[in-house]
Formats: sequence, structure tokens, C-alpha cells
Amino acid sequence: MVRPHVMTAPSNKQLVRYVFACLLAVSACGQHVGGTPVAAPMSSKRTESDRGMVAASQLDAAAAGAEVLRLGGNAVDAAVATAFALSVVDVSQTGLGGGGALTFYNAKTHRAEHLLFYPRSGEDPAWGRASNDSTLGPRGAGRAAATPGMVAGMLEALDKFGKLTRAQVIAPAIRLARDGFIVSPLLSRTIASSKAKLSADPSATARFMPNGEPLRPGERLVQPELAATLMRIADEGKSAFYRGVIAEHLTAKVKSLGGLITARDLADYPVAMERPLCAMWRGYTVLSAPPPMGGASVLEMLQMTDIAGIADAGGLTDKPDAVVKLADVQRLGQADGGKWRGDPFAQSVPARGASSFAFAKQRAGLVSGALPDTAVAGDPITFDRAVPAGDCVAMDPYPTALPSSTKINDDARNNASSRDEPAEGTSYTSHIAIVDGAGNAVSATTTVGVLFGSGVYTDGFFLNSAGSNFDARTRGTNRYANSTMSPTIVLDHGDVRLVVGAAGSQYIQPAVVQVTLRMLAFGEDPFLAVAAPRIHASAALRDVEVEPGFAPSVYQALVARGYRPMSRVADITFGGVHAVFVRKDGRRIGVADPRRDGAAVRE
Repeated sequence: MVRPHVMTAPSNKQLVRYVFACLLAVSACGQHVGGTPVAAPMSSKRTESDRGMVAASQLDAAAAGAEVLRLGGNAVDAAVATAFALSVVDVSQTGLGGGGALTFYNAKTHRAEHLLFYPRSGEDPAWGRASNDSTLGPRGAGRAAATPGMVAGMLEALDKFGKLTRAQVIAPAIRLARDGFIVSPLLSRTIASSKAKLSADPSATARFMPNGEPLRPGERLVQPELAATLMRIADEGKSAFYRGVIAEHLTAKVKSLGGLITARDLADYPVAMERPLCAMWRGYTVLSAPPPMGGASVLEMLQMTDIAGIADAGGLTDKPDAVVKLADVQRLGQADGGKWRGDPFAQSVPARGASSFAFAKQRAGLVSGALPDTAVAGDPITFDRAVPAGDCVAMDPYPTALPSSTKINDDARNNASSRDEPAEGTSYTSHIAIVDGAGNAVSATTTVGVLFGSGVYTDGFFLNSAGSNFDARTRGTNRYANSTMSPTIVLDHGDVRLVVGAAGSQYIQPAVVQVTLRMLAFGEDPFLAVAAPRIHASAALRDVEVEPGFAPSVYQALVARGYRPMSRVADITFGGVHAVFVRKDGRRIGVADPRRDGAAVRE
């Protein structure tokens, strides 16, 4: 498949459309068009640089990553600095009590690495049983919390791939917690929407709702308890969090609220090194997150868009046929991702088969066919021994789930069905995209789950709600919870072309696919690709959520296909994408989703 040339010089007509579209999107395009600077009605949403670039869900955190790059750090150093800073300034969505996943690409060695540090269940046998008390109220809050991996994961990444010291990369976060930062409209809104949860803990109330009222935009949030915790971590490392007084406080608080985390769960928390998933798409090498994260669905859907002709449509906004097919693709990808999930260290998850071209081709055959009320998942097990193609061979990608000597049977297929679904609703999450001056890249997604996680607050941080992510198939002791997180890196003959990921639970994978399509298949400007309207289709319903901005013919075509379009105003829950696009001349373009507080900051 021949790719269109991306980022060519625009014509005068295109320039007019570009400036007009930027203004319609109420965003800063951040570049000079025809020699005249474009107005910047939104701050830091699109930034260009010939050096390093950091895009993250909050300006102060992105600036922390850029600061570390200026100190001589690499992409991993910047990612760790940004993640710790986000634990301070994006506290409703990520933090020390959460976890995540990180994909790193080394431009010198041309090797990718994936670190998994998502929250885990523990040793208590109760983790293997369904629970009716995993609500986020004060009595059941502890049961929703799983063993956090954020601190372990970030410090492991720093030790293995970073250049700077703990003190250097955590310093910006300590400063933000100790001296405070200006509360954004979004943080104020999330505090207000979580008033009942925060009111359950006097310490949280004092920090986030002084005088009983949520902090307002423009006020300063100072978190001395969190600053003290961060200083301990900077001084003592992982042990400061997983052993000693912080661990004692954590386990005691969780136990008092009905939770299961033990001191041994904390002390023994493992960070997993995995091989990333890999697929060839339109000549690009696409790397994404293996299970229990959700990268397989991203790779499957991207390949289906090519097979079904969507990627050749030239756009989405005014292309009814392409959008209708995309809704079909999303339903199929969501059905497959929802069934084939789980901790690969505890059970067989055929992610290699689910992300293979052969499986995508089989599934794409259903696009534009009969429209069922519920999309049924396919069977990727048959394709799980697929041989890597193209440049994926050199990537040493995620292996088959079953040993070559094992006969594929119905056990894995039967085990893939579940009698109950995860209890957790939409999680909010935070994504980081970084490319440093040497071309190294990090795509990392972190979270505490739903807003402010479980609501369990100790030593200045909230514990996650990932304990609610387990279902009948995936539930058990000592295993990682499931997630749709899909930190993704796209390579062009060994060079980073795009670092992308999203926040937003079930909206993550469709958002990443749509933005990647717009940038790399259609050649759209990176910011406009992120700001453009999206759709979201789920496997279980004919309802398709649609943002405003598509041509009327698109909505009409969805109805004609048998879908039920549901109006959805662009907001925090509809996927918050952060990305760094690298032009062929090496110019980095950092973009942040206008649906959220994010920013792109250059080195």
C-alpha cells in the first residue's frame, strides 16, 4: 500500500482552510502561516520544535518533562519526571496510588521495550471471588483498591533506561506539591463532581475542599503531605513507598475500609517487562501495549481500516461511507478486545493472534455486512502463531500465548467467556507522549481509575479503583487488572513518526485509531487530527456516539445503516489524546487534546 506524502507544503486555498479550521476549533495552531503568526486562543495545544517535545495532560507536568530534557535527560527521564508531576497536578486522574504502562523506543538500538506496572490483586483468596462491596462509598472504598504499581514502574524505567538521578527527575514534582500550582477549570470541575467521595475523608476534604467548597479555577493547591511522600521516594527509592511507614499507613487505611492489600502485596509488587505488540500498517511499523493492556484492539482496528478501504477515503469528517464502515470496525474491535483479555502471566491471552493481519482480514470481512444488535467476538487463537511481517521481525514482538508443543483446544476459548463484567465505569486516566532530541520516544498511560480512584487517601495520594476491573474470567489472586490503555509508537523505517495514546477507558482505542488515521493516512495537521470530531461505537449496542462537526450526510448514513446516532458534546470522557508527530525533516509537533487540560511543551 502506497502512503500519501505527509505534511507537504499547503496551497493558498489549504492555508485559508487551515487557519479557519484552527479558529473554529478555538485552538492555537502555533505555527507561522504565510509568514503571519496565527492567533493563539488556547494555550500550548500545538507546539513545534527541532529538539525534544513533551505532550501531557497538564501544562505544569509537561513543563517538568521539558525541564528534565534541558538538564540532559532522555525521553525516559522526561517521562518519569512528567509522570511524578502529573501525580501532583492531575491528581483526580493519576497518581502514586495508581499504575500504568510504558512503551519505550531506543532510536540508537532500534529496540522497543514495554513496562507493565498496572495495579494488581494480592495474596488474599478473596480476590478470586466476586464482591458486591466494590462501590466507591466510604464502607467499600478499600475493596476497589488494588496494589499500586506507579512508583515501582516509573523507578524501574528510570533505572533501566534513564540517565539522570531520582532526585533530578522527581524535583519538579516535589516543587509543585510543596509550593503549589494554579487549579485549572477541569480540576475544579472534577473536584466538584467528586464532592461526596472527597467528603468521606477529612484529610482529602481539607486539601481539595477547604471551607467545604471545591477549589475554584485560579486558586492555588498546596499538598505538603504529598511533597513529603515524594521527598521520601527521591531519597530512598522504591522501598520508601512499598515498605516502611507509607506502606503501613496504606495497608491500615485500606483494611479499615474493607480492602485486601497486605504488606506483602506491597513489598512483592513486580514490574513486568513485556515485548510490545507489533503490526505493519500502510508501510508503518506500529507498536502498542500487550495484555493486560489494550493495544491488540488498536492494531486490529487500524488493519481493518486499511482492508475495508477506510484508510483510502481521504478523510472522515465529510465521508459518510468511511464513517459508517469505521463504526462497524469499532464494534468488531471492541467485541474482540472485551473478550480476549486478562493477565498473560496467569492465563493464555492470544494477543498475537488478535493483532495479526490474518485475523484482521477475517474480521474485516464482516464490515458492511448484516448489522447485528450485538457484535460477536471472533476467535484469534487460530492465528496466534502468526509469523511477524516486515520490520516487526526485528522488533522481537509479543510471543504466542501457547507453546508450540501445545495443541490449540477449546479450553482457552471457553475460558474467554465471562459471566459478569468489570464494575468500573468510565475511567479518566492520563497520557504522556515524548520524543527527545536524539529521537528516542516514550508513550505512557497512567491512571488511578475513576476520578480520585477508590477515594482512599493516605500520605497525600489516592489509591486506585482497579480492583473493580476484574471480571469472572480474569479474577484471581496475584494478577494484573485489565485495561484498555494503549500507549502506541509508530515507526517509519526505524524512525519515530508518531507517539500517541489517550485517556478515557473504553474511548481510548477508538480515539487512538481515529487520530492515527487522520495524521498518517489522510495527512491532516496533527492538531486538527486530534481536535476533529470522533465517533464511538460499542459492541453491545447499535448506538453510536457522535461529536458535532461531521457533515450532515455522515449522520444520515449512520441512520441508514441501522445505527442510532447519539449526540455527544466533546468533553473530558470522550478520549483525551496526547501525541508527538515527527516530520520527515525531524521537526517535532506536539499536540494536546482540546477536550482536556493538556499541553505540549518543547525542550
